Amino acid sequence: MAKNIEVESPAINIIGNGTTIKGDINASGDMRIDGTLIGSINSKGKVVIGVTGVVEGEIVCQSADFSGTIKAKVTVSELLAMKSSAVLIGEISTDKLSIEPGAKFTGTCKMTGVVLKPANMTQSADEKAEQFA
Repeated sequence: MAKNIEVESPAINIIGNGTTIKGDINASGDMRIDGTLIGSINSKGKVVIGVTGVVEGEIVCQSADFSGTIKAKVTVSELLAMKSSAVLIGEISTDKLSIEPGAKFTGTCKMTGVVLKPANMTQSADEKAEQFA
């Protein structure tokens, strides 16, 4: 007889509009915030801050889509996408960053994915562009 093997998939966690949480969140799955979080998020998945979402604290995750208001230190290992309604005040450390026209960002940004070595500084603009593609 065959055994049934259940594979546990990470949950999608949602903080709804009108909900306020003070504290730290550790999640193995994705996270969506349409309410308010005062604290930190540490997620192994994607963090989505909706248009009505507000986060004050720290965010550490794999990827993120921001549409709301964020006052935080943000560390994203892959892609951080800021939609046109996003307002971010703080520090960003990410591999890739996408900012739509209309989004507001005040703070510092450190791109961790590409490191140019002094030998690469003598390359032509076309050669450098190929490295980033």
